[in-house]
Amino acid sequence: MLLQTVVAKAQTPLKSIDDFLQEAARLSPVLKDYRNQQQSLKMDSLLALATKKPQVSASAAGLYAPVVKGYGYDEVLTNGQALEALLTVNYDVLNKKRINNQLAGVKLQSDSVKYASQLSLFDLKKSITDQYITAYASQQEVAFNQELTRLLQQEESLLKQLTRSNVYKQSEYLTFLVTLQQQQLALKQSEIQYKNDYATLNYLAGITDTATVALAEPKLENKAAQMGASFFVQRFTIDSLKNLNQKQAVDLNYQPKFGVYANGGYNSSFVLQPYKNFGASVGFTLSIPIYDGHQRKMQYEKLSLGLSSSAYYKDFFVRQQQQQLHLIAQQLRASESLFGQLNQQLKFAKGLIEVDSKLLRTGDVHVADYVIAINNYLAAQQLLRQTTTNRLKLINQFNYWNN
Repeated sequence: MLLQTVVAKAQTPLKSIDDFLQEAARLSPVLKDYRNQQQSLKMDSLLALATKKPQVSASAAGLYAPVVKGYGYDEVLTNGQALEALLTVNYDVLNKKRINNQLAGVKLQSDSVKYASQLSLFDLKKSITDQYITAYASQQEVAFNQELTRLLQQEESLLKQLTRSNVYKQSEYLTFLVTLQQQQLALKQSEIQYKNDYATLNYLAGITDTATVALAEPKLENKAAQMGASFFVQRFTIDSLKNLNQKQAVDLNYQPKFGVYANGGYNSSFVLQPYKNFGASVGFTLSIPIYDGHQRKMQYEKLSLGLSSSAYYKDFFVRQQQQQLHLIAQQLRASESLFGQLNQQLKFAKGLIEVDSKLLRTGDVHVADYVIAINNYLAAQQLLRQTTTNRLKLINQFNYWNN
């Protein structure tokens, strides 16, 4: 049975960060919403292009104004009755620049949605990676506690025999037994914590599976030496382009508007030869703005204020981002400098346990000293795990801001 369990565990594939990230990206309703928004903006572009074409419409209107004993509407104005049924074609001759401006505005909105979608993906990746690192650290703590518990259980059987042989006192055995029980309790607590951390990881990724699968060691690329152009400043560039597009729209509103139209159909008052009132007409419309109370100037000033505010936010963000990146890089260097000392301390602590374990069999070491050695090893291992976890989270945070 033990062999079958070992083989089954060996055949179970490990889950990596990419497995959770792919599921999160596939299931995220926010990312799906952004994809739908981009499709909607494509339709907006098609709608803008459709206004380039002639617009055809059909209309009909009828009127009957009776005059009874001299009472009623003036027939000079109403003709008493009228019928109109027309097919009209309108075409805006000078609309090319306006449509291009609309298309550019739609393109900028699409760029904003793409930016928001990518930012959401980066946020999702950062949060899931952080939780994956936490869950993996919990998994490592479970494995360490299992190993230490097995070691103490083996030593407990030996110590019990040596106590019965009067090599050790009963009080020393009880001291060791308390340490074993504390370690067993620590193992159960670490298992509960690991299940909670793993469930939280599934929750963030939108995975409903309740099974717990072993996690692979997280491999994160340290980009601390690759500080390049920041993704986050793109939103300020888009804002500037939007401001320019709005300014162009204001200018276009003050340009002449010229359109032509043609219609054909039936239009009659039935007063004279109504059967001959079929016909057609053509015409044009022209609109030239002259004075509107300096609204154009005020709109320019309003757009300038928005552009100025965006520049202030950009400068402040860039300074904060660079400061944050340098601070994280400094913390990373400090964290990495500890590993040599920590590994050396862990090596000495483990070596002391091995020596004390051999002396325990001959009764040449106090149980209290052996317990102290175990606690030192436990503390060193815990410190190494915490430092490793902090380093991975710092790398994840740095990579996020350095996108």
